[in-house]
Amino acid sequence: MTATDDGSTFTLRRVQAMLGLSRHVVAGLVAAGFVTPARGRRNEWRFTFQDLTLLRTAHALQAQSIPARRILRSLARLRATLPAELPLSGLRITAMGADIAVRDRSGQWQSDSGQLLLDFDVAPVAGTVTFFDHAAAPKSGEADARALFDRALALEASDPGAAESAYLQALALDPGLEDAWLNLGAMWADAERFAELVRLSDAALAHCADCALLHFNRGVALDHLDRLDEAVASYERALELDETLADAHFNLARLREEAGDERGALRHFNAYRRLQR
Repeated sequence: MTATDDGSTFTLRRVQAMLGLSRHVVAGLVAAGFVTPARGRRNEWRFTFQDLTLLRTAHALQAQSIPARRILRSLARLRATLPAELPLSGLRITAMGADIAVRDRSGQWQSDSGQLLLDFDVAPVAGTVTFFDHAAAPKSGEADARALFDRALALEASDPGAAESAYLQALALDPGLEDAWLNLGAMWADAERFAELVRLSDAALAHCADCALLHFNRGVALDHLDRLDEAVASYERALELDETLADAHFNLARLREEAGDERGALRHFNAYRRLQR
């Protein structure tokens, strides 16, 4: 495949985090010919949405001791049915024997036979891809999301990749889980993943439009990307919702000062100082 380095592909590290697979396992699946990732500018692997789905399926079939030759045939059929990009409605992938079935949310199966071996959803969340395994899924939606949130919180310090995956799975189940958006956003801000944080914030605000901290986080990301007018708008919206956000006043004061608006800068600096008392 030709080299690529755009936002529609994923690095090996991101693939490991999203799929919960080790570098060794991913490298083994590539070596076996189950996927053929492109190469980036530094000759690093770059994986597409289709590659992620093939990797996830190949690993699950290997775990069921399906012979490699049958897996390759199944993946060839799966590759032929997958769209180039993940639909907004998501997909459901089911393996029956070594046959693969794909359907979208309309419920139309593209093939159907055999014994169920794996069953998972592929869902778009905040510009990325998350996989939810129904075999391991608890039964009730909101309770499941909260359990995944608690798991993510416990994993943040020891395994950030697994924590990120758990937060994304929780949000796929319950997009109104405000704390999950905030915690994941804080992780991405710490990792300086600001372009992704903007997309995450936009997705979060579609479900939690009146959360001042989500608007503030969006402003921080835009600020770091030098999209200053948009950052100002996000900070101002955050303060409309919660005028006690001291850091939003401070950041607005700085941006107003840089823009030559001394009066506006002074107003926000004064508000910041009052809130620090």
